[in-house]
Amino acid sequence: MSPLSPIKRTEEAPPTPPRAPRLPLDPLLTLAIAGLGVCSVLTLKVATRDPHYYVERQSIYLALGFVAMLALSRLDYARLRRYKNAIYAALILSILAVLGLGNSANGATRAINFPLFSFQASELGKILLILALAAFLVERSRRLRERDTTVRVLIAALVPTMLVIVQPDLGSGLVYMTIACMLLFIAGTSWRHLAALAALVCTSIALVLVVAPAVGVPVLQGYQVERLTAFIHPSSSQRETEAKEREAKTGEPDPTYQQQQSKIAIGSGGKTGRGANASQVPYGFVPESETDFVFAAVGERYGFIGAGLVLALYALLISRTLRVLVMAKDLFGSLIAAGIAAMLMFQVFVNVGMTIGIMPVTGVTLPLMSYGGSSVIATLLGVGLLQSIYVQARASAALKGRVLRY
Repeated sequence: MSPLSPIKRTEEAPPTPPRAPRLPLDPLLTLAIAGLGVCSVLTLKVATRDPHYYVERQSIYLALGFVAMLALSRLDYARLRRYKNAIYAALILSILAVLGLGNSANGATRAINFPLFSFQASELGKILLILALAAFLVERSRRLRERDTTVRVLIAALVPTMLVIVQPDLGSGLVYMTIACMLLFIAGTSWRHLAALAALVCTSIALVLVVAPAVGVPVLQGYQVERLTAFIHPSSSQRETEAKEREAKTGEPDPTYQQQQSKIAIGSGGKTGRGANASQVPYGFVPESETDFVFAAVGERYGFIGAGLVLALYALLISRTLRVLVMAKDLFGSLIAAGIAAMLMFQVFVNVGMTIGIMPVTGVTLPLMSYGGSSVIATLLGVGLLQSIYVQARASAALKGRVLRY
């Protein structure tokens, strides 16, 4: 070869980037949801008049939700950011579909009944709202402390909130606003904005419960106001007299009846529960014992030990959710985990609180314990997102040569 001949170089293919290893799910998070699922089935079996019906269906809902959780855990949650507009549109359209096509029950239109199940859009809407707001906040990550960002997030949360309150579903509306506030807090919104929001909430409550009725423009019905405030003075003789007079005139039962019977059931459970001698829940003295007041069934049947076990499982579930929040590889993952943590903490606190008489009755379900397909599957979808964030965080750390502790 001539010394002046060009040297031929063979181009080598660029090295293939290492693939993220497939890591197992968070074992403690999985343990918490499995334990709550078992407790739910065992409680429904002994606390309902038709245990075969409730246990069979709840088992199916838990199985379907677990499969959905596994599928979602293998999805890179970061891909959902690009679909934020479609997710928010699905949230609004699903709630409107329930308002237009839903079946009315007990004066409320909250679900669309299908042959084998009923679809309650407000439950799935909690997860959709978390994803949409988290994606929006990440998009405006350089302007998180601006007033415009706070206002837009609140408006985006208020629209579905007002739609579900119209159904009426006050409990889900409160969950939506709690999620929005938590996301703003974790994202780093100005303290002045959060203080102004708190003042606005207090002012709104005062207007609805005090000012409007005083000037002759009641926003809520009398029994609704009493349901929200009676827990403050449940044994007031004046309140009981007024409730009896209203029941004689209108036929409306005492709004605190459920709460009073729930406290009796839990108190009668004692340390170890009444077991097969339980009577308050099995004989129907506690209405909605399979849904809103399922914790009363746990307290009566299994006592302080059983109730403590359920609360310990919730503590494990929430602590792992907060751990995932810290582990997340990006802001989007942290915000998703924060929204799910807010949803779980609010629902557990309010539901358990209303069964023991320290919170108003608002129709908030107990996650994974209350009977209902929409609630169970939506909660497990949220857990699936947490598992995805956990897996992605550990895989990212492994590629960087770091080890994340459980």
